[in-house]
Amino acid sequence: MATIPDFRIRELARNNGLIEPYNPEQLNPASYDVTLGNKILIETLHGWREVDISIPGFMMAPGAFVLGYTEEVVRIPNWLECTFQLKSSRGREGYEHALAGYIDPGFTGQVTLELTNLNRYNWLPLSAGMRIGQLRFMKMDEPPHRPYSLTGRYMNDSGPVPSKG
Repeated sequence: MATIPDFRIRELARNNGLIEPYNPEQLNPASYDVTLGNKILIETLHGWREVDISIPGFMMAPGAFVLGYTEEVVRIPNWLECTFQLKSSRGREGYEHALAGYIDPGFTGQVTLELTNLNRYNWLPLSAGMRIGQLRFMKMDEPPHRPYSLTGRYMNDSGPVPSKG
């Protein structure tokens, strides 16, 4: 398994729709920065409540848990796998992403993010368009017999999506 470099990510984005919208300024040597979409789901005592964060000013309380999503849609070919990782600067500010960052070969959609504020005292801003994480793409030795496009419950998702069990 080999990590896909910047020039290959660019080529796949431009020619095969790997990432849309694609912005060359978000390309890194071995990853692509993704941004937070404009809605989040906030955990409440009675389930989830949707909040629009396109209007600046939403602050995530210490210890809060929210579901967000990438503004970008990804189309992972059957011969690639992908991982989402929080930007290191976001981690240093106290943001945390749960360990559900794997994206299977064949997945298409926006990536749901499980975000927590690890700070004990400080609130953290969440705003649409902020660079929240990066995608790393790895070439598989062989494509799977049954890609996510045939087996996945979250195929073609858009926006933040709670667990489907």
